[in-house]
Amino acid sequence: MALMGAVMRHAVTAALAITLAPTALAQLVPDRTYYGVNRPIPMRVDAPEAAEGPVSIHLLAPGPNGSADAEIVAQTEVEPGGVDLAGLFPILWTSAEPRLLYAQLVVNHEGVGPAVVLQPMVTPLRARAAGNTVQFPPGQPRVYSGLRAYPDAHIVFTTSEGEIEVALRPDHAPNTVWSIRSLADGGYYTDIVVHRVVPNVNGNPFVIQFGDPTGTGQGGPGYYTDLEPSSLPHDFGVMSMARTNDPDTNGSQVFICLSRAGTSFLDTRYTSFGQTVRGADAILRIEQTPLESPRSQRPADPPVILSARLVPAPPYGTGPAPVTRPPANDGSR
Repeated sequence: MALMGAVMRHAVTAALAITLAPTALAQLVPDRTYYGVNRPIPMRVDAPEAAEGPVSIHLLAPGPNGSADAEIVAQTEVEPGGVDLAGLFPILWTSAEPRLLYAQLVVNHEGVGPAVVLQPMVTPLRARAAGNTVQFPPGQPRVYSGLRAYPDAHIVFTTSEGEIEVALRPDHAPNTVWSIRSLADGGYYTDIVVHRVVPNVNGNPFVIQFGDPTGTGQGGPGYYTDLEPSSLPHDFGVMSMARTNDPDTNGSQVFICLSRAGTSFLDTRYTSFGQTVRGADAILRIEQTPLESPRSQRPADPPVILSARLVPAPPYGTGPAPVTRPPANDGSR
């Protein structure tokens, strides 16, 4: 009977695998990364003909909370094979105010595969430091040149204290996200120490910082990216760009916030671009690293970022919520 039960369970599992396989393999795939304005946007719908239910593409606009309250801007049914997104959704070229959108493949009323990020290529705004604040002067001319299209992804940082998975938010900082993705995918974050740990500022946990191959806090990738007007709050687990006093000196150094109380004053002054969705325990372990001295902010035995890799994001509107700081760890040493 035990053997028969095992055989039956195997048969059911195999049947489920066969049933789920077509949907699991479905995805919307851009033909290329860049599309000039007012041109076709060819993509491929990878959805096996055996897939049950209608196949469609939803054009989604992030809400205030990102994918959690996304708005369906438009939707249309499609057939597997090649499609022209510009023909399906003319709004991509006719909108008076281009904004970042997501194209999500939907099979049988469920999102499948990572969404395609549709980032408008517009002239970036230039920031200006004004005392303790940063301003983006109004009236700056902006040109809409087309779209950058790529599959949505998370970054998984493998550290000596465990993995930290970060959901990227190109809706808040598109060029920063693109730069960090490129660095992670190219192996930049390999064997890099966490060179700065600040567990307490005015009684509140502050940040952990890494991204400099020299480990001194002075190094970078050899280029800068501009400050972007991100409105993503600096909450626990949020990843943001470290910089000098010049707002347009974002490079490769990033910091992870340790508490809302400690980092709220950074809002709009620094480019926040991602939210940790897994690995709060690793962040807290790094926070507790002994320091050379309280003033130095440098770990005596620095934790290490061993590697970083891109992983496909879950369908837009699904996936884990951002981590929160456990109540027992609200204080700091």
